[in-house]
Amino acid sequence: MTYSSAERAYREVKERILNGELPGGELISEGEIATALGTSRTPVREAFLRLETEGWMKLYPKRGALVVPVPSHEAEHVTQARYVVETGAVRALAETDRSALMTRLRASLERQRALAASGDLDEFAVVDADFHREYVVAAGNPLLAGFYDSLRERQRRMNSVALRHGAIETDRIIAQHARLADLIESGDTAGFAAALAQHLMDVHGVTLRGL
Repeated sequence: MTYSSAERAYREVKERILNGELPGGELISEGEIATALGTSRTPVREAFLRLETEGWMKLYPKRGALVVPVPSHEAEHVTQARYVVETGAVRALAETDRSALMTRLRASLERQRALAASGDLDEFAVVDADFHREYVVAAGNPLLAGFYDSLRERQRRMNSVALRHGAIETDRIIAQHARLADLIESGDTAGFAAALAQHLMDVHGVTLRGL
């Protein structure tokens, strides 16, 4: 697929924000991004305007564009929403045949181990998010799955920030994912809820209230 220059600039800059290459709080200019992408400043300006509309950037005339950091309240809200959706999905799965799901989760764990060994943190963050999405989608509620997908970009950025800052080691994340998979397989919904809460708090450094 061929994208316009503005669409390509938008996708490239947004990807760098989501994978943490452009960290929150960094001020960047149209010129440096245009040079990096080998394009003119006009499509970059269009991309910046679009990213500002989506809340990823704040533009300052004649100064540049500030990459908006992940607000502390957003991290708490996203993890709380994830907890509610993911625990609900696993409860719905408890009385179903989970064999196909378990095959996918085990394959994801192997992929995570390979990425951790290679040091590919960007792809690890993507596969991390996909691991959780697997059992949400498997629950068969398209409304919950759609809502969960609406959190995906924020979730991925939060994962990337945690990984790049060394807030938690990939080996520990994988071990916690393996534990979540075991609890899903056994149908232990209470154990899953407790393990998920601990996992989310460990990775994102937030407190889940009301548990």
